[in-house]
Amino acid sequence: MSKMLPTFRIVALLEGVSYILLLFIATPIKYFGDDPQYVKMLGMPHGILFMAYVVIAVLISKDMKWATRTLWVVLIASVIPFGTFYIDKKYLKKSHV
Repeated sequence: MSKMLPTFRIVALLEGVSYILLLFIATPIKYFGDDPQYVKMLGMPHGILFMAYVVIAVLISKDMKWATRTLWVVLIASVIPFGTFYIDKKYLKKSHV
């Protein structure tokens, strides 16, 4: 088990929440309410969390002995709404217990 796993789980959670807020709250407000401030406010933190998710996933993949396919699933999940929550349940939680 990787020492970075608890950090990755937190980053995955925050990245998932920021993505949901950006997609389902900020973007509709921007386009239907003509108010882009929420996208500007959430965009940068989400981008940083997304990059951290990708970097940490690559770094821990060897420690976790993930197959290349598993790493790709973990990475692709970061661009699918609610994907990081699935990854936490399927690949990370059982490793952490």
